[in-house]
Amino acid sequence: MGEDDFRRLEYLVAELDARGLLARVVRTPSGRAYVRVINPDATSLTENVVCQAADYWWSWGERMHRADDPAGAATKVARVLAAVSE
Repeated sequence: MGEDDFRRLEYLVAELDARGLLARVVRTPSGRAYVRVINPDATSLTENVVCQAADYWWSWGERMHRADDPAGAATKVARVLAAVSE
């Protein structure tokens, strides 16, 4: 993982925090990093987002959004993690 990807993850965390989600960058022992996201109103709703090749990716390996638009990516994550009553 390059520093650019790590920085993009940090930008995503800031956008997710602004939307009321709990998010942090996690770095694995192998050096890979991802954003762990939790909906604080429904803690079973979680997602791990990675950044690779200038894109954000869902945990299941599907491209989610381009990494130069963390606000757009955060909107998608917030929509997926929204509780039914929200």
